[in-house]
Amino acid sequence: MGLPGFRRRLQVIALIATHSALAAGPSARDIAGTGFAAGTAASSRYVAWRAAAAQVLSVHADAGSLATAAALRYLLPPRYKGDSAQVRLAAVDLAVKASDVEPDNATIGWLRLQLCAGTSGCDIRDPATTMRWVDADNSAVWISTLALAQKDKDPEEVSRILQEMAQGSRFEVYRNRTVVLLFDALRKAGTELPPGYVPSDLSRLSEAMTVAGSEVVPPFAPLLAACREPSGGERRENCLKLCKLMQRGDTVAAQMAGLTIERRLSAPDSKDARAAAERRRELQWRVTAASEYDAPALPWLTNALARDRVREMRRLPREEDVDIAILRRHKIPLEPPENAQ
Repeated sequence: MGLPGFRRRLQVIALIATHSALAAGPSARDIAGTGFAAGTAASSRYVAWRAAAAQVLSVHADAGSLATAAALRYLLPPRYKGDSAQVRLAAVDLAVKASDVEPDNATIGWLRLQLCAGTSGCDIRDPATTMRWVDADNSAVWISTLALAQKDKDPEEVSRILQEMAQGSRFEVYRNRTVVLLFDALRKAGTELPPGYVPSDLSRLSEAMTVAGSEVVPPFAPLLAACREPSGGERRENCLKLCKLMQRGDTVAAQMAGLTIERRLSAPDSKDARAAAERRRELQWRVTAASEYDAPALPWLTNALARDRVREMRRLPREEDVDIAILRRHKIPLEPPENAQ
């Protein structure tokens, strides 16, 4: 893999949370979470390795291993454990076990909730209630419940949930925390895993970011729809409060969604609309510029860079803060140049 290609992959991972190709594998685009082009022998082999890794981790007793097993199993195609719903319900069961081991672990509780929300036939009420108890100040814990109210076409319930969300103090989907949890579990398992599966720190980070990007960042479409054209002043005020929380959120995706809501609720040429547009430009610059730090003189130094990123993610829960730390370390401006798009 060439260095420009590696930089592009980390940039894409950070910016839009798509899947990345593993350093040890072919340089094909990631499709369906396998890391390789669909239908190839390499993709089938990699999926088999991922399935074996999930099985290995599922018999461990610690919460991190069980949660990682759940996350890996959730991405397996139906042929491994029956139909798609069965595969995902089996993953949810593992997430429940992990949560039972560490009931106050918000990162694992959030993973459980998101896996359940994405699984047909899984009732989100219990994991959603648990998350509201474990992390009551986090507005994001309501988002799956909001999506259900939107699906049921219940405008009164949507308004009630938006009011609850507006009373939070932050908006966190535990993206960095989840990446660190998965990375640590994969590294700890070490020689128990298939030899060709995540053999390096770079590939472990890539896998952890792939899985986290696929599973813990929820769809924001229901929230965007609820705040598109608020029917009354109270809903509009709640949406404005919420979008401000989202703009300080722990993922670029949540920040961008918050900026979108503010832009929609502001007059086109207003000060707020212009500020939202400038903030979006700044955020895009920081993500893109930070990705350029992954340009070592020697290719094998990419493992060291992966460890550096994990170290920053362990220290800083917000995705943007990790990018800022990287930019400052390399003395790269935090603000985009005037001619940047």
